[in-house]
Amino acid sequence: SRPALTGHPQVRQALLALTIPLETLRAVKGRMLQAMHEGLSCQTHAQASMPMLPTYLCSMPDGSEKGDLLVVELCQTHVRTLWVTLLGDGNHSPQVMYKIFDLPRDVMQGKGEALFDFIAQRVSLFLVDIRSPQHRLPLGFVFPFSCRQTRLDKAELISWSKGFNCSDVEGKDVVQLLQSALRKQELNHVDVVALMNDTVGTMTTCSRAGEPCEVALVMGEQQAPHVPGWWVLRGGLRWYSPPSLATDTGTNSCFMAQAEQVEMAVETSGWMCVNTEWGCFGDDGTLSDVLTPYDQRVDQESANPGKKRFEKLVGGLYLGEIVRHVLIALAAERALFLGSSAGVLRTKDVLKTQQVLEIINSEEGMAEARKALEALGLQPNERDCCRVQQICRAVVSRAAALCAAGLAAILSHMCQSRQLERLAVNVGVDGELYQGYTRFREILQSVTGLLAPQCMVTLLPSVDRTGWGAAMVTAVALRVAAQRREVDQLLAPLRLSRADLERVQGLMRREMELGLGRETNAQSSVRMLPTYVCGTPDGTERGEFLALDLGGTNFRVLVVRVGEDSIRIASEIYVIPTTITQGTGEALFDHIVECIVDFQLKQELIEQVLPLGFTFSFPCQQLGLDKVRGWPCPREMGRVPGYEALVPSLLQAVLLSWTKGFSASGCVGEDVVQLLRQAAERKQHSGLKVVAVVNDTVGTMMSCGYDDPKCEIGLIVGTGTNACYMEEMRNVGTVDGQQGRMCINMEWGAFGDNGCLDDIFTDFDRTVDEKTINPGKQRFEKLISGMYLGEIVRHILLALVEKQVLFRGMPCPKLHTRDIFQTKFLSTIEIDGLALRQVRGILQDLELKASFEDSGLVREVCQTVSLRAAQLCAAGLAAVVEKMRENRGLTRLAVTVGVDGTLYKMHPRFSLHLQQMLQELAPNCTVTFLRSEDGSGKGAALVAAVACRKAE
Repeated sequence: SRPALTGHPQVRQALLALTIPLETLRAVKGRMLQAMHEGLSCQTHAQASMPMLPTYLCSMPDGSEKGDLLVVELCQTHVRTLWVTLLGDGNHSPQVMYKIFDLPRDVMQGKGEALFDFIAQRVSLFLVDIRSPQHRLPLGFVFPFSCRQTRLDKAELISWSKGFNCSDVEGKDVVQLLQSALRKQELNHVDVVALMNDTVGTMTTCSRAGEPCEVALVMGEQQAPHVPGWWVLRGGLRWYSPPSLATDTGTNSCFMAQAEQVEMAVETSGWMCVNTEWGCFGDDGTLSDVLTPYDQRVDQESANPGKKRFEKLVGGLYLGEIVRHVLIALAAERALFLGSSAGVLRTKDVLKTQQVLEIINSEEGMAEARKALEALGLQPNERDCCRVQQICRAVVSRAAALCAAGLAAILSHMCQSRQLERLAVNVGVDGELYQGYTRFREILQSVTGLLAPQCMVTLLPSVDRTGWGAAMVTAVALRVAAQRREVDQLLAPLRLSRADLERVQGLMRREMELGLGRETNAQSSVRMLPTYVCGTPDGTERGEFLALDLGGTNFRVLVVRVGEDSIRIASEIYVIPTTITQGTGEALFDHIVECIVDFQLKQELIEQVLPLGFTFSFPCQQLGLDKVRGWPCPREMGRVPGYEALVPSLLQAVLLSWTKGFSASGCVGEDVVQLLRQAAERKQHSGLKVVAVVNDTVGTMMSCGYDDPKCEIGLIVGTGTNACYMEEMRNVGTVDGQQGRMCINMEWGAFGDNGCLDDIFTDFDRTVDEKTINPGKQRFEKLISGMYLGEIVRHILLALVEKQVLFRGMPCPKLHTRDIFQTKFLSTIEIDGLALRQVRGILQDLELKASFEDSGLVREVCQTVSLRAAQLCAAGLAAVVEKMRENRGLTRLAVTVGVDGTLYKMHPRFSLHLQQMLQELAPNCTVTFLRSEDGSGKGAALVAAVACRKAE
């Protein structure tokens, strides 16, 4: 709101100049938002006015921190050393001892080595005085200058400020400089583990378990002990109110962002605290419409003209100076101090910000104004004191409004980046302006609400942001490092090296060779089943077909019309209940026939007898084709008596074993075509004429082959996984014939069933395997496919809970429920740009009380499991393409893989990881991936169509 105006026109003009309209504040907020985006982006960071520096603080206190910590705080006039003991009790009763050492001015202006030696010497004296034990001591270093951090314990000084100008420090790692100085003092047991500024400390002191603080503002001086000597505190900081000393007169802010948005950071997951360094905002001229002539004069007299323009509008170091220049101008215009010389006001820093606050905040403000002015040798009357009070209020109110615009920009950025309609957030605040002036707090809160109405803000005052804050940052760093070691140790067996994958590739190649051999087939875990499909579509196929697709918990019925220019498909999906998939074979095939009849009725096909292709996605042994001549085309086949006898290879498929959770009795070892025919007879349905039986992998290859003649590989990565490819007939020892090629159904899901992959299996994989209906079978599939990845993740999460790394070790009964963590959650959680708040929502839907930190860890587990799956799939595929290349005597092979399956299609990163690793493992092969659209149904029809074309 505008301050009340006094009658003198020059005073009124000055007050108006210091009042910023709401529309201008909205514009300032928008400009700061733009500056934040530029600072976060790699492309524009170098030119950005706000550096947006990563701090590498990636977690907030959770109350479990405990142990002894050492803190060193470099202040404007002194060095403070602290010993802090945390008890792991929610940080409610810390034990603190600290000592203050005056900092000589010549050290602040001398050599950098001398400064760090001075600090290390004071640390040594402090530890001697408190009789510190010689166990390893972690140290947190409060260094209140702009630094470029690449780790929490690695930071290069960008530039000095606040009266410091030590030589040979800028551009160097200040953590290493302090560590070296400590070594000189033979403090080899002290390790600097974290460096931070006071703004980050403010945020950590305001964080509570379950109620994290995600934003911090510092505005002006911090209240800190100033008397050199000892201070001892036990039982908590909440009762502490020490004498004051200006330790930092600037302004800054920080906030928690998703790490992937901080493009200058090495970290790419989880959260990271960003130090905005917003004092630099406006250095590019974007605040020109806000700056007054008084601000310009303050800037010209500063040690860094043209720099830190925002700080010079709101920082405690400058508010007194702004008031001084306003008073100079009004005195010159004879609006103040008539009858006395105002020349004393031309002396820099004669009016302090603390005096300004006393003038506007005290009930005796007029008396404080008179006292401050008379101390300068002025002779103010009552009107002068009133006008000076008005000017002080206007300057401080403007600072509060500008801080509110900056806070609104941060909150809006957080809300937008997290894709939230509303944001509730805790904001830690410190500094003399906030702590010492009630009206400042009121303006900050109200203007923030006007500029960011979608955000509900709770302002939390900070306590000892530097000392206590540094201790908390250090404790969090230690906790996170210990947890990281636990996580890395747990996940290490799932993180496969290039050598591991090359070995898997070699084992797959060996198993393929064994499976193709007539004498060695029984020794191989990869069955390499002949499909008797000896060609891919060439575009001349025609006809109308029914197709069945049985490969998982859903069953599809289709009608496929293959025309000259297109393929038209109509289909319907039917669910197969678990009671049927794990019941009797009769019940299963009766259900299938009932679904077919329902579909034919809906499509008005019940009177027609169409050739039927059956995609049956389970391991089957198909019998030899022998010599079959004179095949009729599929549309005529149904009318030829005994047509089944003409095409035995495509019509006889003996089930070898169930997979994918099926266990229907009375089917293994039986011809599935005959089982289907018997069910039709039981249901008195005579309109089924089965032409071809293929699995979904072959169907996928054939479907994609219709669009791309180079497609000679089929790959399924969904509920289960399998692959097929075109092999040279001369290499297929299990079938007679030397000429041409035949599609081989690898059934690679069983790869490793003979124990060759035992060293790849982790304890989590073994646990999952033991709980399945076919333990010890389909071992490769259980590492890769969608049916099992969620279960692997679930067991890893249980192990992390047991180690008290996840969910704070709290019991998670729901997590013990089998299949509660479905593979679709992996796909959702790993979506690029998905806010951790949304990940947290997914976990809460599962009744898992996750913090943002927990959400980041769950995402990492999901990423690890899905990456391994993609890489193992790539290793298997690399063996296939390299074999095809060598078979054909090519230096380089170009081939297309037709691919289907929900994991491949729906997971945001699986296909990319698969293709990247395949390129590394098979560098002499150019592999194109073509997603199959309706591959299983269309593919079954095309197998029959190709067989018809070849026969004709």
